[in-house]
Amino acid sequence: MDEPAIEPQHDPLIGSLRRAVEATPGDIHLRLLLGQLLLKAGSTGDAIAQAASILQLAPGNTDARQLMTEAFAAPAVAVAAEPASAEPRASSEPSAPTTTSGSFPAEPVPPDSAERPAPSPEAGPRAAEPHATGPLPTSPESAASDAAVAGEPAPEAASTPAPTSAEHPTATPRPPADEPPTEPDFDWSAAENDVHELAKPMFVDSAPSVAPGSSFDIERSVVTLADVGGMKSIKDRLNAAFLAPLKNPELRKLYSKSLKGGLLMYGPPGCGKTFIARAIAGELGAHFLNIGLADILDPMLGNSEQNVHEAFELARREAPCVIFFDEIDALGQRRSQTRNSALRGTVNQLLTELDGVADQNEGVFVLAATNQPWDVDPALRRPGRFDRTVLVLPPDEEARESIFRYHLQHRPVEGIELQALARASAGLSGADIAYVCEVAAEHALIDSASTGVLRMIGMKDVTDALSEVTASTSSWLDSARNVVLFGDDDGTYAELKAYLKKAKRL
Repeated sequence: MDEPAIEPQHDPLIGSLRRAVEATPGDIHLRLLLGQLLLKAGSTGDAIAQAASILQLAPGNTDARQLMTEAFAAPAVAVAAEPASAEPRASSEPSAPTTTSGSFPAEPVPPDSAERPAPSPEAGPRAAEPHATGPLPTSPESAASDAAVAGEPAPEAASTPAPTSAEHPTATPRPPADEPPTEPDFDWSAAENDVHELAKPMFVDSAPSVAPGSSFDIERSVVTLADVGGMKSIKDRLNAAFLAPLKNPELRKLYSKSLKGGLLMYGPPGCGKTFIARAIAGELGAHFLNIGLADILDPMLGNSEQNVHEAFELARREAPCVIFFDEIDALGQRRSQTRNSALRGTVNQLLTELDGVADQNEGVFVLAATNQPWDVDPALRRPGRFDRTVLVLPPDEEARESIFRYHLQHRPVEGIELQALARASAGLSGADIAYVCEVAAEHALIDSASTGVLRMIGMKDVTDALSEVTASTSSWLDSARNVVLFGDDDGTYAELKAYLKKAKRL
């Protein structure tokens, strides 16, 4: 018969290792050995704690990771092994009379059972337990029964009469075999904090919240205009046309300034129109609702108009709210140029929501962005709708320096002259500058891979990338030049015309 396992708290070797670890908490090898012994002793919780402590000291330790994996898998393996260990013992018993359904076969009676006194009532549950639940504490009764099952002669202690209940009045029966063994208390919260870098949490909260019954995402913008580098003229224009009346309700009431209408931002692609829209929402402390073309258009007739209505209804429920239409020229294009009746209905619904009879847009601030303002339906730009326009041009020198700093600060760089890069990148959009930083990082990566020596991103990498990237705003400025020269000169694009003259494109 196997000797009973020694509990971890009583094992002298484990106790010695515990004291050694307490004396030298930074010794990884001692902790690893202690964790392996604890795992073999069945104390999986303590083994996991030791593995977590090792991974805090050395996150890349493969032995500690293997120890934690084995410790987590240990309970599942033990449960799966129970039926297998129970089957041989049950099959090795001689043909004995069977009991009722669901019970275990009765054990054979030893030859000397006639000389023994009858077992006490307290010993009943112990005698009825199956032997498939693992090693039991050694006692005269259990030793005799084990010997009888295995076909071996019973030890001398088996002939000793069993104590009666009068001799041991406080004896308590063992718990049923189907109850799992209780493990020592383990602080799972502390263990989760120790291994939070190894695995992500099981359940997390999503950033945007979705209103019930709506397919649009509402979010809180944490970006403000202070996060927009440079662009002082654009900030001043936004403050005068949009933000100042909103931030001063007393003055707005004194001068009877209406908040009806929206703000239309136009300019070359990649210059930060969407970022500025988020910054405006952050300045106002309002919700932000970003609406794209795919959120509105639907192949089913009438669904597109319904989507427009639902977007505005959601913004009204979540007021104050900034609702932002990106690429408004695709959603609100000139109806004279559209041959699709469904799209014409979408434009009509948008006009109704912006300035309809109900007039329920209090606390709803409508922003829109486009690269082609000349393709937007004129009805959308009349007073009360998108009557205020702001030209978002390529970033100035101060803004370019901020953009270079933002895209290089999390990369391994050295010797970067931001002011020189800002001067050399005139005409580039924010997206162009981000791509320049990406190409510079690619140069350093390829060089490190080919030479086998890691190196930092230097000034030469960035200047070489600048020479490879051409400004993506050139084609837009050429199109804008044609509109300014040959379009209706009603003063709508006066600011754009002044910029083209300054850039020597007129």
